[in-house]
Amino acid sequence: MLLEVAKLHPLFGGEVTNVDLSKPIDQAGIDAIQAALDQYAVLIFHGPKLTEEDQIALAERFGPLEGQNGVLATNVAARVSRKLVDISNLDEKDDVLGTQDRRRMFALGNQLWHTDSSFKKTPAKYSLLHAHKVTPEGGETQFVDTRAAYDALPDKIKARIDTLQAEHSIFVSRGKLGFTEFSDEERRANPPVHRSLVRVHPGSGRKALYLASHASHIVGQPVPDGRMLIHELMEHATQPQFVHTHKWAPGDLVIWDNRCTLHRGRPYDEVNHRRDMRRATVSDLDPAVQDQRAA
Repeated sequence: MLLEVAKLHPLFGGEVTNVDLSKPIDQAGIDAIQAALDQYAVLIFHGPKLTEEDQIALAERFGPLEGQNGVLATNVAARVSRKLVDISNLDEKDDVLGTQDRRRMFALGNQLWHTDSSFKKTPAKYSLLHAHKVTPEGGETQFVDTRAAYDALPDKIKARIDTLQAEHSIFVSRGKLGFTEFSDEERRANPPVHRSLVRVHPGSGRKALYLASHASHIVGQPVPDGRMLIHELMEHATQPQFVHTHKWAPGDLVIWDNRCTLHRGRPYDEVNHRRDMRRATVSDLDPAVQDQRAA
């Protein structure tokens, strides 16, 4: 299959115009999508809303899905399939979450620049986010291609960071917002991990920054020095010339490659508008990123 892709940004991002994801896709089509992801990093598909089963089945064509999607132990029924991540402002009864709801407080961290699951033993390869209900304003998702950001670094900085590792933890990103109300069980289930600050993207062969709001410090360096380096790299990567903003419409499905992108959600009126988004997350089984638990 030859995909018809309209470039959305001078550096990355593509809108696929000749694929209906609600219809069966053969292996040649899946291969073509993966090849396009290697080039564009982010692909946007428009079309009818998919059932949860269809979204899961599509995502599984790209690899196994994450087995544990949640961090919070809420002890309430899940609103969506356990194979998906609920990216909404709705509770298990389909009502809007209260402003003080622990789930809402945790989800605010999605508005920080991050790459999905960098804090897990097995991080994310692809994310497939599907829009069921969108807000009339706000709620966009912004993306950065960290290969382009790496390319734009001075050679001196590239040499400095090439072999460094950062420690990642979900409690770091949420702590930046003042959300620290995690149980001992939740903390034990999500110990910190070490990730290379620079990685070679397998599909394109290009080097990419591997950053996230989950990154705490640089392993082996004084914490203040490492945090300043991470801060400077995040500021560099998220300059306007590297950012593409997607405004959602119902039925949109966006696939992005977490190995070479950053993304963040934008604010919206959570009290007066309902937003229903569901994400399938494909695991990154590259041996190079496995078993990097912090000591």
